[in-house]
Amino acid sequence: MLRRSPIIVANSRGRLQVIATPIGNLDDLSARAREALESADVIAAEDTRHTLVLLQSIGVSRPLVSLHAHNERQRVPELLARLEAGETVALVSDAGTPLLSDPGFDLVREAARAGHDVYAIPGPSAITAALAVAGLPTSRFCFEGFLPARDSERRSKLAQLAGETRTLVFFEAPHRIAQMLADLVAEFGADRRAVVAREMTKTHETVYRGTLGELVARARDEPNFQRGEITIVVEGRAEVDTEVDTRLLHLAVELLSKELPAGRAASIAAKLTGAKRSEVYALLTRESEARRDEH
Repeated sequence: MLRRSPIIVANSRGRLQVIATPIGNLDDLSARAREALESADVIAAEDTRHTLVLLQSIGVSRPLVSLHAHNERQRVPELLARLEAGETVALVSDAGTPLLSDPGFDLVREAARAGHDVYAIPGPSAITAALAVAGLPTSRFCFEGFLPARDSERRSKLAQLAGETRTLVFFEAPHRIAQMLADLVAEFGADRRAVVAREMTKTHETVYRGTLGELVARARDEPNFQRGEITIVVEGRAEVDTEVDTRLLHLAVELLSKELPAGRAASIAAKLTGAKRSEVYALLTRESEARRDEH
């Protein structure tokens, strides 16, 4: 039987509460999260202006301090001092669950190391929301967050993930979604199933389903596709139990390594032969080292 835990417990130690906040619909803020925000001595927020709007909407007024990617390490000592004084610190991001592509890792780690109580007040997350409606396997998944903005670095990362058999979840900026999907097609193939979920829980929530090839076309043809907060869910590579043609594998490695960077060569060779990309990359590395030793 579930039992509701009290928000405030008499304790000389500080208390850090990691609170999930709505990703769009304010009605998704739980009663427990509201009580935690109301009872906190201070709220560490990714953007104090954004959190102030949330607090005003629920009629709560608490002290706010900023804690974001550019100041977290400098802010942690101040918040640790407040915990040492026995205060309750609430940690929130702009939307969803803190630490998931959002700030807070340094604070949680140092608070735990110092022996303070750290509690999760769970709730909304774009990751789980998108997985829940995607209609793709959810028993095993891998969250990759935002990939590098630079085209070459993004393609390189996708090449490393091409053989991943778990369902993959990405975040992407609206102005890059069309190029991201095109890169996914180049590295994963046009037939891989995927879902693009935009503006989850908001008025204009839309879930686009199809193959990567179909989604690329829609991204280019539909103006609304490239707007709002976007989560991409891609099915993992099918696990195929086939015997690899060793002769073909070595030939592919030999030819491709002369024309392409190792990562790209390994990705293509793996697709051609059915071998695991990691094994192909290891083969490329060994043969490259052997050639260097010969010279």
